[in-house]
Amino acid sequence: QVQVAESGGGSVQAGGSLRLSCAVSGYPDSRYCVGWFRQVPGKEREGVAAIDRDGSTSYADFVKGRFTISKDNAKNIVYLQMNSLNPEDTAVYYCASDLWVEAGRQASEYNYWGQGTQVTVSS
Repeated sequence: QVQVAESGGGSVQAGGSLRLSCAVSGYPDSRYCVGWFRQVPGKEREGVAAIDRDGSTSYADFVKGRFTISKDNAKNIVYLQMNSLNPEDTAVYYCASDLWVEAGRQASEYNYWGQGTQVTVSS
């Protein structure tokens, strides 16, 4: 059974950094897709970054140049390094995984989700 679990959220001041971790288990090998999403109350969940089975990455325009997604295949952990954070980045961040994903930052593509981790950026 595939399991996904986020960690690393917290509170930070504007301009600061956080690194989120997504621990993935249950796949036969390291070839799976992971997406990071975020959601604030009253708004749709939005795709932030994704990494596919082959390690190719994609980013939403609003995080390009600030966030980096990476994968440690030995540990089965996907990281989201978030730099130059601003208050608009405040949200619950979720990671999701699946074996095959056509559009990595589309939430409907994923079947396996973590419980979310809160990120709060103060001005």
